[in-house]
Amino acid sequence: MELILPDAPWRDREGLRGLADILGARNGDARYVGGAVRDALLDLPVSDIDIATRLPPPEVLERLAAFGVRAVPTGLAHGTVTAVLPSGPVEVTTLRRDVATDGRHAVIAFSEDWLEDAGRRDFTMNALYADPATGAIFDWFDGHADVLAGRVRFIGDPYRRIAEDHLRILRFFRFHARFGREIDEDGLSACAARANDLMALSRERIAAELGKLLVARSAVAVVGLMVDRGILRAVLPEIAVGGVDRLGDLAAAETAAGVAPDPVRRLAALLPRDAAEAVGARLKLSNADRKRLVAATAGTGTEGPFALAYRVGVGEAVDRLLLAGRPVDDLLRWTPPRLPVSGGALVARGLVKGPGVASTLRALETRWIADGFPDALPDATIDQAVAGAIAANAASGDSGRA
Repeated sequence: MELILPDAPWRDREGLRGLADILGARNGDARYVGGAVRDALLDLPVSDIDIATRLPPPEVLERLAAFGVRAVPTGLAHGTVTAVLPSGPVEVTTLRRDVATDGRHAVIAFSEDWLEDAGRRDFTMNALYADPATGAIFDWFDGHADVLAGRVRFIGDPYRRIAEDHLRILRFFRFHARFGREIDEDGLSACAARANDLMALSRERIAAELGKLLVARSAVAVVGLMVDRGILRAVLPEIAVGGVDRLGDLAAAETAAGVAPDPVRRLAALLPRDAAEAVGARLKLSNADRKRLVAATAGTGTEGPFALAYRVGVGEAVDRLLLAGRPVDDLLRWTPPRLPVSGGALVARGLVKGPGVASTLRALETRWIADGFPDALPDATIDQAVAGAIAANAASGDSGRA
């Protein structure tokens, strides 16, 4: 029985059918490939569209230019050109075969053979192609059956696929966390046996793949499986069973609060508090993400949630509170107010300009926070703080008066 691509909304994106025609789809020279085909079969929304073509990259560029389609040579050495349509970018890649691989990089040659291109891909569910005009699906490795079964399966020998690109270990678990219902035992065994190969990868690649995995549908169960099988031990030995339990608690708290899962917050849940700085540096996270990772593990202190949010920011407070299992519902709709008194107002009441103004403002702010952020501070409270500051300055030899 012939498989036909469902008539998904993305297939009607402005300019897409025309692009396929430019690339020779009607002559069998261009087909949709990969995630768009897989997700259409699962009736999932599609954002990224890839087209594979038998045309060599120079001809792709020439055809796009001839029809006025903007082209960006995003990965020309590997045959990838980004066609910029009114409805968004589309990746166009010439068919390829691997000449040499070392687990991190591949030397490729261009090909005109669809099966050769499909055979170098990672999983059967990612090696599905579809004719743009007829919707006919080309499936050489039973990927359609694996999609329907929720089974992530390597194409051919799992050990060979992992030897070609060690990142496929993490991709196996990431795709299983997103689509999987039954684990492929051959793939799992190969990943466990070759887990130390992850040490050869750049930490940036590990961080990027791990971040995608942590927000996937079944992240908690899959990370637990990875810890049980020692998958991350070589590169992230800090992650242990206790971290998986914390991740489960966090995921439940996020769901209860209606908060989207976040990779940095979820990584923080997996780590002991004293490991965040070292892990952030090892994974070469951005400065912002590294600071956030460390801050998320700092605890909530004894103040209420609004006081915490005022001092550290709403986003950081949400991270800390969710990790502590505390409610955040009201906080999500809260905008921190401004202290309703200024340094100028203190000077106008007789306080001399200088360090005393800042310290008095801090004291008033502490009182204001403790009182629940009232719209105004009583004059008596402000006058008392100013008088105290003036008296303290006088005792130190400075009258403190303006």
